[in-house]
This record gives sequence, C-alpha cells and structure tokens, in this order.
Amino acid sequence: MNKTQVRKVKLQEAPSDFALRQSQSYEKRLEALERIRQEYTAWKHGSREGDVRTGLQRVYRIIKRK
Repeated sequence: MNKTQVRKVKLQEAPSDFALRQSQSYEKRLEALERIRQEYTAWKHGSREGDVRTGLQRVYRIIKRK
C-alpha cells in the first residue's frame, strides 16, 4: 500500500531548499552535491558510464609568441 503524502502550498509559503539542506548532516549534503555533479556531467557530455574521462579535465593550449 502506497502511503505517500502530497501537500500543495503557495510558492511564497514553501520551505526553502537552504533550510532543508542545513538540517541535514554534512555527509548527506556532500552526497547530494556529488549526485548533482554526476547528473550535470551526464547531461552536459552525454552518458559515459564506465568511461575514465567522466571527471573534470584540463585543456592546455601552447601559443608561440614572437
């Protein structure tokens, strides 16, 4: 049996995400941040499951000047 509760509130009356995050432990906040980072990377660069290059990369360019 599904006992999910849903409550509609006006946007001005909705609790802030900041208050919700502050009530969580720092481990839970870091887990949420990592999950957001992974979702963004998958969205931005396509799904690269198992690809070593899924993390942040640096690009260097050498410019010869006179």
